[in-house]
Formats: sequence, C-alpha cells, structure tokens
Amino acid sequence: MAEIEAKTGGSGPGSIRVRLLAIALLPMFVVLPILLLVTIARWEDKFDALLTSKVNGDLTIAHQYLSRILENTGEHLQSLAGSVAFLEAANSDNGTLARFLADSQQRLGLDFLLVIDRQGRVIGTSLTTGRPTVSTDWPVRISAFSGKASTAIDVMGPNELEAISADLADRAQVSLVPTPNASPTDRTVENRGMIVHSASPVYLPDMGESIVVGGILLNRNLVFIDTINDLVYREASLPEDSRGTATLFLDDVRVSTNVRLFEDTRALGTRVSEVVRNAVLGKGQTWLDSAFVVNDWYVSAYEPISDSHGRRVGMLYVGFLEAPFTRAKTETLLGIFVAFLVVTIVTVPIFLRWARAIFKPLERMTATIEKVEAGDLGARTGLGRARDEIGIVAAHLDHLLDQLQQRDAELRAWNDELNNRVSERTRDLELANRQLEATTKQLIMSEKLAAIGEITAGVAHEINNPIAVMQGNLEVVRSVIGEAANDVATELRLIDEQIHRVSQIVMKLLQFAKPEEYAGYVERHTVAEVITDCLPLVHHLLNRAEIAIVRDDQATRLILMNRTELQQVLVNLIVNALHAMPNGGTLRLVSRDEERAGRWGIAIDVVDDGVGIPHDVIGKIFDPFFTTKRRDGTGLGLSISQTLVNRQGGSLSVVSSPSRGTVFTIWLPEAS
Repeated sequence: MAEIEAKTGGSGPGSIRVRLLAIALLPMFVVLPILLLVTIARWEDKFDALLTSKVNGDLTIAHQYLSRILENTGEHLQSLAGSVAFLEAANSDNGTLARFLADSQQRLGLDFLLVIDRQGRVIGTSLTTGRPTVSTDWPVRISAFSGKASTAIDVMGPNELEAISADLADRAQVSLVPTPNASPTDRTVENRGMIVHSASPVYLPDMGESIVVGGILLNRNLVFIDTINDLVYREASLPEDSRGTATLFLDDVRVSTNVRLFEDTRALGTRVSEVVRNAVLGKGQTWLDSAFVVNDWYVSAYEPISDSHGRRVGMLYVGFLEAPFTRAKTETLLGIFVAFLVVTIVTVPIFLRWARAIFKPLERMTATIEKVEAGDLGARTGLGRARDEIGIVAAHLDHLLDQLQQRDAELRAWNDELNNRVSERTRDLELANRQLEATTKQLIMSEKLAAIGEITAGVAHEINNPIAVMQGNLEVVRSVIGEAANDVATELRLIDEQIHRVSQIVMKLLQFAKPEEYAGYVERHTVAEVITDCLPLVHHLLNRAEIAIVRDDQATRLILMNRTELQQVLVNLIVNALHAMPNGGTLRLVSRDEERAGRWGIAIDVVDDGVGIPHDVIGKIFDPFFTTKRRDGTGLGLSISQTLVNRQGGSLSVVSSPSRGTVFTIWLPEAS
C-alpha cells in the first residue's frame, strides 16, 4: 500500500503534492524566516552594543567631571597657599588666620581647610572643633611636605575624621540598608568618609615647614552627584519614560546617589550586587552591562576608584533605566512579526492557486488508486486525453488497471478451485489426526497402568513378607523385655506404625494403579497431632540440612481422612521442601480454619524459602511420572498426594517464585 501511495502521489510526506508545496512554500516558510531571524539577531546585537556604547560615553563624562573636581581642588589649594593674603593672615594672630581659612573654605566649596606642621600639629583650621594634631602619613601630605602639591581621593576612618571635625565624622555616617543580591556582611553602618584630599606646601618663616590641607567630603554630597547626573543626562537625552542615575560608592555602599529607594527617599546605604562588586572592586574591571540597581534593571557602567595608596576603595556609577529600551525592542520585533504574518497570509493563497493545476490531476490519480485498493477494480482516472507528462502517466495507469482487473478475475477463479480442494483434504486430515491422538493416548495410559499393576504386585509380594517378619519379631521383643518395654513404648509404637505405614504405601501404589478396587478407612483427626507425628520421620533430614522448623497451629476444626494417608501427603511435601533448601533455611508449617465455597475446612501450608519451581515446570508437577530428580525421583509422589487429597473432597495447590520459595497448600473439608 505504501508503494502504491508513493507511486500515485498520495498525501504522505513523500508525495508529489507535498514536495511541490514544499518547493513553492520553502522560500516563504524556511528561507525567509531564517534570514529574518539572522537579521533580527544581528539587529539586537547592534542595539545592545549601542546601549553599551552610550552608557560607556556617560561614564566617561562622569569620570572627567570627577577628575576635574580633583584638578580644581588642587589648583585652588595651591593658589591659596601661595597667595599674599594667606601669608599676611598667617603672620597675624590666630584669630585672623582662622577667619581667613573659614572664608577660603566657603569660597572654594571645601568641607575643611587646615594648616599643619611636620609633626601634625594643627596651626590653623577653618573649623571650630577638632583635635590639636592630625596624621601626616597620607601620601598626599607626604608629597606636600616634600614640596610637591598633590590631590587624590582617600578614605578616612572615623578617628581621622573626628580629629579634623566631629561634625565631619557625623556627616560621613551612612546606615546600611539590606539589599538583595549583595554580598553578606555583618556591618550596620558605614562610618568612613570618602574625601577629595588635597595638600600644598607653604613657606612660613616663623612657622617652619608646613602644608595646607583641604578636602571635600563626598558622603551624602548630593550637589556633587546631582551635578554629575545633570551633566551626563541632559534634558531629552533619554526616552521620556526613562531616567538616568549616578552614584558614588565607598567600597560597595552607596554614599552619594540619586537612585531612589522610594519616591522621595534616596537609596543611601544600599549596596551593589555581589557579582558587580567582584568584577569591579575584586578584579578592577569596568562593568558595561545590565545590572539590578536597588529595585529595577538599568543599563549600567561602573568603574573602580583608587585612593592615594593605589587601593581600589570605591566605584563611580552611571546608568539609565533599561525597561523603555526593552519595550521599544519588543515592539519593533512584534511589528516585524506582524508584517511577516501579513505578507504570508497574502502570498500563500496565490502560491496554492498556482499549484492547484498540478495537484488536481494528481489527486484524481490518487483517488483512483484508493478506489482500487478498496475493491473497485473498475475505477479509472479518465485523464487519458491530456498531452502533458501527467496525462501520459494517467493513461499508462488506466491500462495497467485494465490488466490488473483481468488478472484478478483469473486468480480468483483459480483460488476458489484450490480452496475447495484444500478444504476437503484438511477435513480428512483433521479427522484422522483426532482419531490417532485418541488411540495413542489410550494405548499409552493402558501400557502405564499395566506396568504399574505389574510393579505393584511385585513390590507387594517382596515387601509384605519382610514386613510380616518384622511385625512378628517386634512382638517377640515386647515379650522378651517384659516390663522394660514400657520405657521404650513410644519408640516401639512408632516402629509398629511405620511398619504399618510401609504396608499402606504398598497399598497406595495399588490404589493409584486401580483406585476403584481400593478404598481406605477414614477417621477424625486434629491436624496439629498429625503434623507432630510426621516430624520424627524426617528428623534426620532436618538435622543434615540445618533446617529450622516454624509451626503455627491455628486450626481448631477436625478433618475426616485416613491418618496414614494424610501423614503420607505431609511427609512427601516436607521432604520436597527440604530438597528445595540444600543450603539450609526455614520450613514453616501453618494450619488454619478456612472457608471455601461456603464450606468450612482446614488449610495446611507447607512453606519453604528454597530455590522455587520454574514457571515452565510448575504446570507439570502433578502429572504422573513427571520428575526433575533424574536419579532418585519416580514422579509419583505429588500425583499420589493429589489423588489422596482429592478423594476426600479437598484440594492440593502450589504457588512458587524462582529463588524466593514455594508454598504447597492442602485444603480438607471439616469432618461433619
């Protein structure tokens, strides 16, 4: 069928129709989308690169402004140190120098202005508070004492700030705000100060070697950070719904920022994410990528800030909100997709109409083939007049279908004749086989029963004579030992019972061969007593195989069965269980009351945890003469046991799992 469908242009994936449609629509649905995806991917890369380039330019402006602050501070301080007004104030009383320094601090936009000597003694200060000495081991101050003015960004600890001014130390403190994605910390406050630190030598004959030290505290310096933001993000430099931000970090803490934590609250004390901190402060890299800033995603630029010791102590950040650009990108991509969808909807029907002229003849040929497959051998395409290649193929197809119809009629006639002949021969053979099978089974069973009868007669003759001698001698032993026989009464009774049991076994062989000629007498028993009497008979096997016996006697009802026959069945099942556990194990003997089909009785389970019975064998174990013991087995034990149980209206069943053990269950009806 698949071959015919392929030849006639069926609708499967290999059909001409599908291939022609693929050829027509491949440029529209495969080539064009691939080109479109490649173009969009490159456009996205260019778009992202453009955003990165912009934020990099913004960072450059911010960096230049910070550098200009450093330069201006150094130049102003150097000019102040060399001015005549400073020399005149220094040569006057301390009050004049203090007023001059205070006026100069305000005029130059500094937060402190000091004159110190080489021992760190404060000769003059613009502040009203502070300690009499400050540290002189800063690289900026060391350079000034050597005669060269210097300016840098330094981080001063709370003690150093307190030495300059208590107010300066208070202004520097920023409480830390828990920030998602930041590196773990136990600190709750940032009390260090980031300072634009400048020093210039002065020449005062009366005061010795001295320097002028000035600085700007950048912590909480909102004028400084807002000026950067205004320079970088002028009006209309960003989309209307975007916003630019700038931040100065001391280590990873925002100490000056216009990023908002809430509508009217700046995000002072929040911290940068751990990944940015590791890249910028840890590795000294410049970050140019998206970053999560406090509560939203920004196109961000971070660069490290180093102090006068060359250590990375903070970061300068600028960035703008990413969401408007992402939204613009999404709207552009959606517009491209809609345009492609509109073009596809308009052009695909045109392609299909052009292909229809080719599809229609092929569809008629396909329909003809389907009718033939359905049994209509008279179906034809009717396209023989067409002069194109498809018409020629259709004419050949009609001719082949004519020949097919003729050959089919001939084959059907021959098939009917052959079927009639085969049916006659088959009926004859089936009848003969059934007769032969029935005859063969009867012969085999007759031969087996005859052999059993002969064997049983011989066994009875050979065994009954020794048994009679043993019984006679047993009575002689009793009479000879007299009263001492009472001490071994149980043993003598067991010997007597087992001699009787041998006689019963011989009789059971005869019962199996000719069950209709024998019938044993029955009596009422408790199952527990019968099981107890069976165990001494297999005691030697239990000791040899290291088998543990577990009994669970729950049955309370009596059974009606010949005691020896029941003993024979139980011993047979116990011995089979022992053989299934050659390496030792546990034999469980369980008796319980059980109701079956509305009738009460007693169930006896013989359970072992031995090798189990294979699935292909378990269905044959009750067949006469079937055995897996090639040397010792006769194949009669389970068959005789089942016969004995069934005769009493009971049943013998088995459940087994290879390598997990076997359970034989005897069920006997309750004695009425």
